[in-house]
Amino acid sequence: MAAYDYALVGAGMNGLVAASMLAKQGRRVVVIERNDRIGGCLRSEEITAPGFVHDVMATTLVLFLTSPAYGAIGADLEARGFALAQSELPTGVLRPDGSHLLFSRDRARNVAAFEACANGDGEAFAREMTQMGADAPFLFALLGGRLWSRDTALLIAREAWKRGPRALAAWVGEALRPSRHYLESTYASPALHALWAPWGLHCGLNPESAYSAAMVKVIAFAVEAAGCPIAVGGAGRLLAAFEKLIADHGGVIRCGADAERIETDRAGRAHAVRLSSGERIEVDSGVICSTTPHQLYGRLLRDEGKAEAARQELKQFRYGKGDMQIHYALDSPPKWRGGAELGKVALLHVTPGLDGVSRAANECERGLLPAEPTICVGQPTALDPTRAPPGKAILWLQLPEAPRHLKGDAKGEIATPADGAWTAQVREAFADRVEALLARHIKDFPRHVIARKAYSPTDLEAMNVNLVGGDPYGGYCGLDQFFLWRPFAGSKNHATSTPGVYLIGASTHPGPGLGGGSGFLLANALK
Repeated sequence: MAAYDYALVGAGMNGLVAASMLAKQGRRVVVIERNDRIGGCLRSEEITAPGFVHDVMATTLVLFLTSPAYGAIGADLEARGFALAQSELPTGVLRPDGSHLLFSRDRARNVAAFEACANGDGEAFAREMTQMGADAPFLFALLGGRLWSRDTALLIAREAWKRGPRALAAWVGEALRPSRHYLESTYASPALHALWAPWGLHCGLNPESAYSAAMVKVIAFAVEAAGCPIAVGGAGRLLAAFEKLIADHGGVIRCGADAERIETDRAGRAHAVRLSSGERIEVDSGVICSTTPHQLYGRLLRDEGKAEAARQELKQFRYGKGDMQIHYALDSPPKWRGGAELGKVALLHVTPGLDGVSRAANECERGLLPAEPTICVGQPTALDPTRAPPGKAILWLQLPEAPRHLKGDAKGEIATPADGAWTAQVREAFADRVEALLARHIKDFPRHVIARKAYSPTDLEAMNVNLVGGDPYGGYCGLDQFFLWRPFAGSKNHATSTPGVYLIGASTHPGPGLGGGSGFLLANALK
């Protein structure tokens, strides 16, 4: 008998959720992580100055808070030191002329604010959210469930009986609309268009992408209900809680252990993971990989004949836009020209609006540095003052429109290398552009900066091999590579071509984010 039932390759959110749940079920698990720490896109460090704790990549935990995974293990993590910090103003938008619109966790306040933007917009929002609430049990079960399963088939059958087949088909058609059409046909005010258009980017979608309207509505519903929380003390506190939870149930975590290949027995079933050091870790039940399909089929299963069909499908698998992060240590909280309330917003988008998001996303997809990128500004110290020394602050900036491969600069100011690679010079020049846009809205911003640390798409991939070209979403999230077709058209839940090998993570259903969805679904299926 092997020492472990399951080996989990990759210690991101999905791997940690799966390991925790399996360990709680009494399974003997070992987590194998090539980096010197667990977490994947969750990482907190003092990267700017002593005492300033930054979440280097992901920070917002609304998907985890509202997930079935949190329902299963949230109390266990809280008992081991994990806690959330919230803001009553989870998001908002700030436009170049200084006008802004803030979104709260109070429905009545939101309706009043939207009604002030344009007559009828508040009523339209209330109507949309009421409908979303009615659809939520079906929608969230569909988005977060095992698509190829008896439960999902029964779910759809019940809904078809309840609504009628034609009405259900109409509902699906409505869900496939792009957010541009949805926003322009639902709300009269450009301010509301600007408020919601950037959120599609956080799903790997543009305003013109199919089903981006549904994602925008889901986000509005979730953020109003649960906010945009962060981990008190940094994402590292959540990871420490995961470590304790896994260890308390007999699980083992191995960092600095690079999985080189999965070995199979004579029947073709996975029975061991070989590390690059030559060590073999044997398993009785299977190997769970929280990786990209390229890592799985191009490396771990590179010698498996049964994986040949998947390797052919791999040629068509593509990645989406890259991401860039910029972090600031400030000697005082930012003084927003638009008023003190802006300083209370958890995630503030700085953008010209719907057309600005569309333009920047299009420039990015053509390999150009956007002339005016969408800037997502996180203000962690507004929620959790422990992230910085007393009286000081940090800012967390995400740029979701960073080209994976550079072809030029849309503004014609930054010289890009002929080979298309990101260099430190390009990264800092683009960060300067972003800082100049931000400085328009914060009084004396440069004077209050203690330090700045930027990460290009290339830098992010160097920290996490799953972020191919800086894509934080595990692959392009367009309709042809999502839902039933993620990662491949022939995919079925989290099974692979090799018996006993399972694929989870952002590249699989239910997709990217910090909800731990695929880890939860697989752990439940393996009961």
